[in-house]
Amino acid sequence: MRSHALLCSLDTTSLAQIIQTCAETKQLIKGKELHAQLLLTWYPMCTFLTNHLITMYSKCGVIRYAHNLFDKMSQRNIVSWTAMITGFSQNLWLPEALKAFSQMRISGMNPTQFAFASIIKVCVSLRSITLGKQMHCLALKSGLDSNLYVGSNLADMYSKCGMMIDACKFFEVIPCKDAVLWTAMVDGYAKNGESEKALVAFKRMIKDGILMDPHILSATLSACAANKAYKFGMCLHSSVVKLGFESKVVVGNALVDVYSKVGDMESASNVFVIVSEHKNIVSFTSLIDGYGEMDRIDDALDMFVELRRQGIEPNEYTFSSLIKACANQAALEQGAQLQAQVIKLNFDSEPYISASLVNMYGKCGLVDHSFQVFNEIRNPTEIAWDALLNVFSQHGLGKEMMGTFDKMVLEVKPNAMTFTSLLSGCSHAGLVEEGLSYFHFMEKKYGVVPREEHYNCVINLLGRAGRLKEAEDFINSMPFEANAFGWCSFLGACRVHGDAERGKLAAERLIKLEPENSGALVLLSNLYAKEGKWEEVRALRTMMKEGNIKKLPGYSWVDIREKTHIFGSEDWSHPQRKEIYEKLDCLLDQIKEAGYVPCTASVPLDINDNEKLQFLHHHSERIAIAFALLNMPFGKPIIVKKNLRVCLDCHSAIKFISKVTGRKIIVRDSSRFHHFADGWCSCGDYW
Repeated sequence: MRSHALLCSLDTTSLAQIIQTCAETKQLIKGKELHAQLLLTWYPMCTFLTNHLITMYSKCGVIRYAHNLFDKMSQRNIVSWTAMITGFSQNLWLPEALKAFSQMRISGMNPTQFAFASIIKVCVSLRSITLGKQMHCLALKSGLDSNLYVGSNLADMYSKCGMMIDACKFFEVIPCKDAVLWTAMVDGYAKNGESEKALVAFKRMIKDGILMDPHILSATLSACAANKAYKFGMCLHSSVVKLGFESKVVVGNALVDVYSKVGDMESASNVFVIVSEHKNIVSFTSLIDGYGEMDRIDDALDMFVELRRQGIEPNEYTFSSLIKACANQAALEQGAQLQAQVIKLNFDSEPYISASLVNMYGKCGLVDHSFQVFNEIRNPTEIAWDALLNVFSQHGLGKEMMGTFDKMVLEVKPNAMTFTSLLSGCSHAGLVEEGLSYFHFMEKKYGVVPREEHYNCVINLLGRAGRLKEAEDFINSMPFEANAFGWCSFLGACRVHGDAERGKLAAERLIKLEPENSGALVLLSNLYAKEGKWEEVRALRTMMKEGNIKKLPGYSWVDIREKTHIFGSEDWSHPQRKEIYEKLDCLLDQIKEAGYVPCTASVPLDINDNEKLQFLHHHSERIAIAFALLNMPFGKPIIVKKNLRVCLDCHSAIKFISKVTGRKIIVRDSSRFHHFADGWCSCGDYW
């Protein structure tokens, strides 16, 4: 009786306010109790109250209750339709939202700006730009397209569908831009790979006097991460601290991502600790990805163990980051264990994970495993196809790569990454004409505009083949200046083919672009050494010493029983050094008997041949192979990784070692894979 009296004493406005409070605070039980009391006391249910109840149930996630109420309404107004459409949209009942919008128009009611905003969000969720354009036309006819609320959602729709030009048109015609519209644009630029424009848009927003909120900061920090804009990110971090947003998980995750992307793992870890109370899988994955990029695989795996300990479930991005880290370090055993976890958690069908596994096995030298993983993918996406192409490319399997491309274009459209792999693979396999053909038709046939990396691949393609004049002409005809990578490829080709004049030109251009890059001077020095110009060699070495420019030391590593063993040239530090060097001497005798002739020209030093032979004999990859032969069971392939390009003499020696030992040896150097077996190499002596 008391409840009945209390309800009767309240007018519909007061009741509506109570229902609205329940909706905003997500107090579903209180809202249902109030609704029940209204029904039990036969309180007159007008359209006004029912509209509020529909909104309350929608916001609390019980869309069926809202739908039942809506269906039983004897009279509906534009607010009823809008509330129902918005409820369907918020709860991802997308077909029902479209049906309700259509029925509203059939009933003769014109959509409001809120109905348009909700239905445009449905188009975004459906990724249907065709439907979105239809809604755009209706908004235009209704005169609501320039409304801030509708315009913001249209700009967001076009940006999320990758149509930034159309998004910009809306953005510019809306006179009064709010934080929501600016966020849509910044986020759109960032997610469409135009991070620099995202940062420019953020600066314009600040100039317009719009206050920063967690959403715009998160979007802008994502752009900083993509662009590796370290200083900009640090400035934003200071703003985050001043505004008190550092503990906001969406901002904290974005900050962790920024610092991880630029390699400042100390700052990333500090932010991670600050958001520790609210950290989620995104926080962990950002940190794991950062450790992976820095080749700190043990730290990445430790973070994975920690997130599992805390009961946080990994997602496809967590696994793809971990598998990528294993690929970068060629950590086969850890990668295989992760694949077992992936299968156990039913993530093996995820596109990013399957592509990462294809890539990981390829970078560990196991092409057959890569191919097997790819064949188990039901409907390969372009990511998976690109991963397989890249594996064949790195291993110099030109025919397999081209055959894969022919199959790929029947299923998916090739992209910029596809042609980078193709051109690089043609370069490794010596398929010059085929590579040039791919370069010339990539835009004409597939609409992929050649970028810097594609031009660099062509320079490398021509240079490796000794067509230095053509490579030089190609550089001069490029629509932009060649970058450091292009000149480095050209300089390397000049060294291999003994063209000192062009090599000097390439070195000068490279030094101008990257004064602190020791590679240019080392390559030029090697080129002079090959021609016996020892005065020039000494002059370059003096220049490096005076400029404090240090040559990158060569080292090789091999994994045995989940432990990585690293070796440098003339390395005497390993506990098994005595056995290793005895094995090296034994191998040298064996391969000499088999026909090995040292290539002392590979040593760019003015010393006698005996000293050169000793120097070659103790190169890091040979030490790693000797160690592996001592410690790995017969029948298991030896996989050695090296940070620099394998020298001509070591390449020859390893061919003979594979013959006299009967072992398969896989060497991954800085540019490609070499598969040695029975005295032969997969590269065909072309690398």
